[in-house]
Amino acid sequence: MPYYINHIPAAHITSAKGFLAGAVYAGINSHPPCGLDLCLLYSEAPCRAAAVFTTNKVKAAPVLVCRLRVPAESIQGLVVNSGIANACTGQTGLANAEKMAALAASELGVDAARVLPMSTGVIGRQLPMEKFESHLGSIRLCVEGGVDFARAIMTTDTRPKEFGLRIEGPDGAYTICGAAKGAGMIAPNMATTLCFITTDAAIELPALNLAVKKAADGSFNMISVDGDTSTNDTLLVLANGLAGNEMIVKGSKSFTVFQKALSEVCAALARSVASDGEGATRLITVTVTGARSQKDARLAAKAIAGSSLVKSAVHGTDPNWGRIVAAAGRSGAEFFEDRLSLKIGPVELWQNGKIQDFDLNRVRDAMGEPEVIIELDLGLGRGRAVAWGCDLSEEYVTINSEYTT
Repeated sequence: MPYYINHIPAAHITSAKGFLAGAVYAGINSHPPCGLDLCLLYSEAPCRAAAVFTTNKVKAAPVLVCRLRVPAESIQGLVVNSGIANACTGQTGLANAEKMAALAASELGVDAARVLPMSTGVIGRQLPMEKFESHLGSIRLCVEGGVDFARAIMTTDTRPKEFGLRIEGPDGAYTICGAAKGAGMIAPNMATTLCFITTDAAIELPALNLAVKKAADGSFNMISVDGDTSTNDTLLVLANGLAGNEMIVKGSKSFTVFQKALSEVCAALARSVASDGEGATRLITVTVTGARSQKDARLAAKAIAGSSLVKSAVHGTDPNWGRIVAAAGRSGAEFFEDRLSLKIGPVELWQNGKIQDFDLNRVRDAMGEPEVIIELDLGLGRGRAVAWGCDLSEEYVTINSEYTT
């Protein structure tokens, strides 16, 4: 029997077997986009947990707590609030993150060490712990609660971000699904602002750790909204094994399939984050091919997707393609001008280092599409990478000049 990977329409973080979720408004976030700001995720069975966290030297208190608890073999709960990041809050903030997990654990009926706390929002403010104490008990956990979970973690997002896949093969069938939030302060060197993925697959912890790191490198580490890495960035994957499939181990065919599926889920969620960048009107997809190595391809693709000049040109549909080449040239990737080929949408601008005869109006039209596709071939090897970004608008400046006021 071959392996099949199929998209799950309207997937939620609770689409995997054994996961329940719920959310309420607790008054932690003064302007919640969907009227919710506190949520719980619960697994009916202990989960193997793997994660990657922000590389920012300033790490939020919940990140510090979670780094001590993950990787793990027996996580069962996750509590998340929006509105306050609990970053730069000292020992009080650290104690509050631990208390946040303990309060949630009490409601879930599990040991506090089995619950992970996460926060997102404004830096430098202490969590109002009395609001956790008074509202956690009113959260109703159910399969349908995955919808509210994705909405409760939003801050400046304009829409929830969810995606899921169903994998079937000779070793059994299982689901991978997730929810992410993020619209600003995004140029992660690990993952995205927050991304939580659940799976009912049975997979050994070393294999899960490896799969998460590889998936992050090709997805969340390849997006940029504004060039800033957050203090709270986390990609967390929980696997409870309730699908009953044969255990997935490193080096097996089933691991290769799991890796592919997890990477696809991460890429879909990362793309959603980039397309919902603060003030964004267009998604930018940059594909670099022909690089000396995958590392070089990633360097060039990220430089282009993250360039403020490229992003501004896209916003104004200004066919200033020299900015793309210049960004690639400063990326650190091996680069020879006379070997480059460049396309924007369907329009060929350069071919083997020579400027082509093209219509500027067609380039403007391509840059005005909801998704602006940039393809750069370095002509040096087989390295390939994709990066995602968004245009830079006046609205981005407005949002971030008034974020706390």
